[in-house]
Amino acid sequence: MTEIERRIEVPANVVEPDYAGMEISEERKEKGFHRAFVGGQWDELGKLQLDYLVSQGLKPEHRFLDVGCGALRAGRMLSDYLEPAHYYGVDVNNDIITTGYDRELTDEQRARIPVSHLHSTDRFDCDFDGVTFDMAIAQSVFTHIDLNLMRLCLYRVAKVMKPGGRFYVTFFERRPAFELDTIQEGKLAFTERNRYWYYRSDMRWVAERMPWEFTYIGDWGHPRNQRMVVYTRLED
Repeated sequence: MTEIERRIEVPANVVEPDYAGMEISEERKEKGFHRAFVGGQWDELGKLQLDYLVSQGLKPEHRFLDVGCGALRAGRMLSDYLEPAHYYGVDVNNDIITTGYDRELTDEQRARIPVSHLHSTDRFDCDFDGVTFDMAIAQSVFTHIDLNLMRLCLYRVAKVMKPGGRFYVTFFERRPAFELDTIQEGKLAFTERNRYWYYRSDMRWVAERMPWEFTYIGDWGHPRNQRMVVYTRLED
């Protein structure tokens, strides 16, 4: 089994982010649990991310960071498009990355994504020995974390993005008239617990006091209606 580096800053008995300690049995891996765990729609959402990022200017020579890379649903497609060793990924759960790396990638794709380009992290440690990135995505990450973790994510991604680099982030949006204490029916989305919904103004607020320019994009074709925003890295 591949050994993916673990970077744990806070002991689990103090605080443990959602999903961090989960391990998947061999039986569940055989049944594709790792695909369902990251949201399913395996081919559809992987291709959607690739096509969208290419439409936004992603080039094969760019260095790309996948925040919340999971079982490499998008990573396997991005690795085929990008030049070898230009894809990097982090996720809170080590077993999910490992399972994706071992089971979902071909030998050729593993050769294009060195193991050193992946690690699990409980606090968005996106440092890969000083590598800086042209573009990044967090697809269905901010739908599962609170505002403080969103700020931590943006703070740490800013450290590794080139000036002008763009960080694409999806979220569940609610209109200003939607009452703060409302529980979204059907999907059971909340303001105070996973799964989260946010106002557009929340997505702007979390980037304040950081070197990001916020732009709302909105609809990008997501099958579950997650909306898109982009944070563009400013000069220091």
